Amino acid sequence: MHDEPRFGPAGAPQWFKELRAPTSDLPHLLQEEGLNALEYEAVRWGCTPQIKQGDAERLGKNARKSDVWLTIHGSYYVNLLSKNETLEASKRRLIACAVAAKWMNAHTIVFHTGYYTKKQSHKKDLQNCIEALKGILETMQSMNIQANLGPETAGKLAQLGSLGEILTICEEVDQTQPVIDWAHLHARQRGGLRDANDFQRIVESIENRLGTKTVRNLHCHFSHVEYTFRGERRHHSLNAHRYGPKFESLADVIINNNLHPVVISESPLLDVDAKKMRNIVYQKRRTSFIIR
Repeated sequence: MHDEPRFGPAGAPQWFKELRAPTSDLPHLLQEEGLNALEYEAVRWGCTPQIKQGDAERLGKNARKSDVWLTIHGSYYVNLLSKNETLEASKRRLIACAVAAKWMNAHTIVFHTGYYTKKQSHKKDLQNCIEALKGILETMQSMNIQANLGPETAGKLAQLGSLGEILTICEEVDQTQPVIDWAHLHARQRGGLRDANDFQRIVESIENRLGTKTVRNLHCHFSHVEYTFRGERRHHSLNAHRYGPKFESLADVIINNNLHPVVISESPLLDVDAKKMRNIVYQKRRTSFIIR
């Protein structure tokens, strides 16, 4: 757990890619920027880890040395609502990310659950997803993998991943924690996060179902988002003021509820917006302290 909010990027910023430095150097450079979280992107992986064990171990060692909270985002090519070969391949892809998480000593394996099927109810899809995750967890435990599975709220209405569905998964499956993508919830609700009260209701719902410890240490994604009637269309930077949700509202809820989330920037300006969100929280906290 962590006793302060943490901020960082989803993957390597563009400037780091241009350095052509090893990924294991990234935690130190993020620390120099005043950031202390990193979500390693394994989003295009297949059924085996696509990082060498030594490289993963160096990344994890440097993250610990730099006090950077390390997580991993699993493959996009996962659909736990499917059957037969597709389901088995999805399980293998998540296990591959879990193996890398063990090498890195990453805390959470973030993933999308998949798309609703057309031949059965959403309730049945959810139950099938839960059963698949229990099987994956059993394999992880047999391999002594301690990282949490992190099912993420989904931005498209065709995807399983409403807030209620994610909380149900975390109630039913051990070694899980919810990953709250605020942009996805905003898009899924077609602009539903308008002010701090909307964020507060979600925080209270999580606490009521999963407890204070879970809500205080949330793993979150944030950016501005463009959406259609089908949900999420694309992520935007915090400079794109025509889009929401507004981070200032979430910052108020973080401060007022004494939350210590990990906030991962999924903006096109990865580290720039991570620093911007960090500064908003710290500035609001100082103002709140002075007023009190």
